[in-house]
Amino acid sequence: MRARIYQPAKNPMQSGTGKTKVWMLELVPSGGREIDPLMGWPSNSDMAAQIKMKFASREAAEDYAKSKGLDYVVVAPKKRKPVIRQGGYGENFATNRRTVWTH
Repeated sequence: MRARIYQPAKNPMQSGTGKTKVWMLELVPSGGREIDPLMGWPSNSDMAAQIKMKFASREAAEDYAKSKGLDYVVVAPKKRKPVIRQGGYGENFATNRRTVWTH
């Protein structure tokens, strides 16, 4: 069985980086997806495709995959540059603003 080890990306609907510090081990489905004739939804008969495990570090995920005899691929995370404003959020409410601040 094949597995993919990766660090999840941040949620695009939130500005925080919560839930991105863990490493995930996800089993790759062995077969292709089939279309359900009644509803038309894609389905998979391989139940292992639903397994996602969280690990504190990359090494822990690799050790688990090795202990279970899984072939694994590590996908390196793409780090983003932090967005830090000069004055920060408090600058919006400063008493020494030079311009009028309105919505």
